[in-house]
Amino acid sequence: MPLADVQAKIDAACDTAGRQPQDVELIAVSKVQPNDRVVAILDEGHRICGENKVQEAAGKWPDFRTRYKGIKLHLIGPLQTNKARQAMELADAIHTLDRPKLAKTLARLAQEQGRCPDLFVQVNTGEEPQKSGILPMEADAFIAEVRALDLPLQGLMCIPPVDEEPSLHFALLAKVAERNGLTGLSMGMSGDFERAIALGATHIRVGSAIFGERVYS
Repeated sequence: MPLADVQAKIDAACDTAGRQPQDVELIAVSKVQPNDRVVAILDEGHRICGENKVQEAAGKWPDFRTRYKGIKLHLIGPLQTNKARQAMELADAIHTLDRPKLAKTLARLAQEQGRCPDLFVQVNTGEEPQKSGILPMEADAFIAEVRALDLPLQGLMCIPPVDEEPSLHFALLAKVAERNGLTGLSMGMSGDFERAIALGATHIRVGSAIFGERVYS
């Protein structure tokens, strides 16, 4: 789907929800996508992009940044603690802060570097054992811990279970954010971003709807 068509769907969803399109950031997720597809959307002027893995981000985005001004890179995949330094050097935002050890590592590196990407706490709204994220019942305490470390917490992120209605999970994430005074909601992907916008998403993570099916080597 052309980028313009995705943006038109965002605009329509915002209109239906009584929201302004500029209040929703479209993160174009280029996980395992060929570079020519990424270049195509950069040539169109899109600058908010996402990657799942630090290694893949390191392999492509420093070069893209030298060629295109104004890129904002979001890391949206699980982050290993030993990759935290590299992630902080590469990213403008990290959406998968999901455990105390990682929070403490980011806080230490932020002190060393004098900067820190915007952070989102990942909440495992479906309480799936195979998925990363803080459990909903533990989210308030973890958010307080992150704030005590003086980290730039912007909001929350979730990935609903594939076999459940995503709107229920988006609504739960919004409730956790509201009671903790957080305004950022990273939720919604290619198949459900319109429902996420209806429930307050501020950042939607769209890959295949923009780039086509992923190309695995």
